[in-house]
Parts: sequence; C-alpha cells; structure tokens
Amino acid sequence: MKSTTQQVPGRKATSKAVSITNVTYSPSKGIDDFVMNVHAADPMRLIETERKGVAGIFVKDLSRRMEIPAQRMFDILGVPKATAEKKVAAGELLTGNGGRAALGLARLLGIARDIVDNSTAPEAKGFDSARWLGQWLETPQPALGGRKPADFIDTPTGLAVVTKLLGAIESGAYQ
Repeated sequence: MKSTTQQVPGRKATSKAVSITNVTYSPSKGIDDFVMNVHAADPMRLIETERKGVAGIFVKDLSRRMEIPAQRMFDILGVPKATAEKKVAAGELLTGNGGRAALGLARLLGIARDIVDNSTAPEAKGFDSARWLGQWLETPQPALGGRKPADFIDTPTGLAVVTKLLGAIESGAYQ
C-alpha cells in the first residue's frame, strides 16, 4: 500500500492511503481473460502491472495462442530464451522491457479483438483474432518500411508505432 500526503495551504497535512492493484495473469482463466482485463484496465493499474511484471507463463501461453514459436516470441519481446524459460519454470514474473513488451502484446491483442468485434463482416463471427495478430506481426508492412511489426515490439516507441498502425487498420485508414 502506498501513502501520499497532501498539503493544502492553511490546513493540516492529511494522509490518504492509496492501493492500486496490478492486472495479473491466471493460466486457469486463460489468455482471453487477461487480455480483456488489460484492455479494460485504467492507466494506473497498467503502470502498476508494468512495474511488477507479467507472469512468465503468459509468454508461453500467448505464443501458443498466437501460433508463434516460443523462441520467436522471446526474440520479439527481447528476452533471452534461458531467462524466459527460467522465469516460466520458477513461476516468476517477467519484468523490465520484456515484461512491458509482453503487456504490450496483450494490449495489441485487445485492439485486434475490438477490430473483429466491431466488424459487420460475416467472416468476423468465430474469427481467431489471436492467430491473425500472430500472422500480421510476422508480415512485412509497407507502412513500416517493409519491416515486420514484431520487430518493433521490444521498445516502448516501437510498440506505440505498431499500436498506431493497428488502430489505422481498425479505422480503415490503412489497407
């Protein structure tokens, strides 16, 4: 629990306790539940999640769900395979840049799900947005100079570029 002190001129200082919980991944609830919670989380919960980290097993489960080999997923996140495997085996959190990138992938998956959910196309029913996102991340994009979106996920700025591009797809501004 974090405590903050507010000072108002002419008043005695007050102490207000603020507790912010992070978004956690539960393998029993699955990828979709985590993605939904990340997508709906307010910025303060996301910041706390970025600081604490993401369950290492989330990366393995996400790689299966997106049909991206685990080794490639580790590369996309900028995490050495040995580190990622150790975190998964020990049930530890993936922190730092790798954890933030994993959380970013969850946010991208939330956007991809929104695209499908907002579509009126008959093909949208039963569409596997996770599998599609996995394929899209590995497809060179003209808007990225012919590079794959997956090549940008490991940095905050790169993730922002990919998020913007995915948003442009949803709005129809990018074909």
